Amino acid sequence: MEIILKEDVIGLGYKNDIVNVKAGYGRNYLIPTGKGVIASESAKKVLAEELKQKAVKLAKIKAEAEALAEKLNAASLSFNAKASSTGVIYGSVGSLQIAEELQKLGFDIDRKLIAVKDVKTAGEYVAVVKLHKEVTAQVPFTVTVEMDKPEVTEEAPEEKKPRKARREETPEEEAPVAEEVPAEEAEAPAVEEKTEE
Repeated sequence: MEIILKEDVIGLGYKNDIVNVKAGYGRNYLIPTGKGVIASESAKKVLAEELKQKAVKLAKIKAEAEALAEKLNAASLSFNAKASSTGVIYGSVGSLQIAEELQKLGFDIDRKLIAVKDVKTAGEYVAVVKLHKEVTAQVPFTVTVEMDKPEVTEEAPEEKKPRKARREETPEEEAPVAEEVPAEEAEAPAVEEKTEE
């Protein structure tokens, strides 16, 4: 029995495939559940027409994706970022930043279609844009950095030095106070109280 599948069936075939199955499997499972229909001559003609129309639409979508890919391959992006003294930039350059830069150039690309590892250092990189299941574009971009000024790191040790000096003076002042109160004087009032009672 020939059946035209209306959806993917694991182990049997994919949507719009014409498959041969046992009559009981087709009549009792595939047709009642809506997973397939009998492959009559009229059903085959309808299927062939649908596939032609889909092929034309898919070819048009693919051609548009290829044209966009050529434009994206010619594009070049650059990012300026602040970096620490070790050269590691603050934050990272990811798909969101690339999508925003492409938007400025007139390309409306969803950031979910852009594949790039998070960039944390200066250099030249390539972002891959998946426009179609068979079409991808590679957008080159560079990251340049501006080093932070070392003034911030010099101020921090100056603030710590006075704090350390204060901490050292505090234990010296407390030590003489502990020495002035002898242990005998602390016990003497307790003895006097016992004699008075």
